Amino acid sequence: MADILLEGRNLTMLYPVRRGLFQGLIGMVRAVDNVSFSIERGKTLSLVGESGAGKTTTAKSVLLLERATSGSVYFEGKDIYQYNKDQLKREYRPRVQAVQQNPWSSMNPRMRVKDIVAEPLVVNAKQSKKENYDRVVELLDQVGLKAEHAEHFPHEFSGGQRQRIAVARALALNPSLVVLDEPVSALDVSIRAQIMNLLKDLQEAHNLSYLVIAHNLATVRYMSHGVAIMYLGQIVEYGDTEDLFENPLHPYTNALISASDLKLPEDRDQNEKEIILSGEMPSPLNPPTGCRFHTRCPEARPECSKIEPEMVTVGKHQVKCHKFV
Repeated sequence: MADILLEGRNLTMLYPVRRGLFQGLIGMVRAVDNVSFSIERGKTLSLVGESGAGKTTTAKSVLLLERATSGSVYFEGKDIYQYNKDQLKREYRPRVQAVQQNPWSSMNPRMRVKDIVAEPLVVNAKQSKKENYDRVVELLDQVGLKAEHAEHFPHEFSGGQRQRIAVARALALNPSLVVLDEPVSALDVSIRAQIMNLLKDLQEAHNLSYLVIAHNLATVRYMSHGVAIMYLGQIVEYGDTEDLFENPLHPYTNALISASDLKLPEDRDQNEKEIILSGEMPSPLNPPTGCRFHTRCPEARPECSKIEPEMVTVGKHQVKCHKFV
């Protein structure tokens, strides 16, 4: 039986939209709409989709930066929305950490690295300065930096080194889950593989679980054990990484893979053409009826505009499409 560390159940996140500061309510944006997923201990789940798909909002519900309008998040089988402030501080927040897309923006330029990495320890762990410093040196070593780097400031490092510092800070409290928001997209291509390999090595060494927010499918395929494809606030396909990439079922998944750099033009089959989606993603304030993807789907049927498809299991993964209902 799978050892589930974290589970999102029927998460929905609504945001009111008003006309002007003091005027009436126009409507509600369904940024996340009835989303469910799970992450096994020591495994990686990636949330994939275009901007506005709901990936980051879903991650915010896990990090408790925002509370879901409905649904809940379960950590080791316990509903964290039922925790009081003291339980959240002691039992949840230290064990769920984050690494942001741009490490430069998440660091105080006036603080030395030793203070940046030690910040979670100062807030959460009652240790001496010597113990904190020893822990910082240990963490820097784990991410491939040297002890003398502790005395430097963020501007003295390259982008890849700053991301290593951000990873070290996230590991300070020995978390069980790390949320990685586009962890390599802000880095040079030559550095991305180094950081991805570092994250995978740390995962194996510490039995870490990762929730990855990403749009680069090469990164997703390399790092993930499971993938959830999101479109306009909903998960439309969900399953094992290799099975999903080798046998994508949803038309949107097919389009994402077709447009990615996973296949070079010369590697495509003679009859295989890149799928170009028409138009832009509709507004989450007024989403299409039926299947939300039908306005851009090259395989849309009459029922797609009228009836919302159910999520069904096909083979090793789940898909939300009328072709399989």
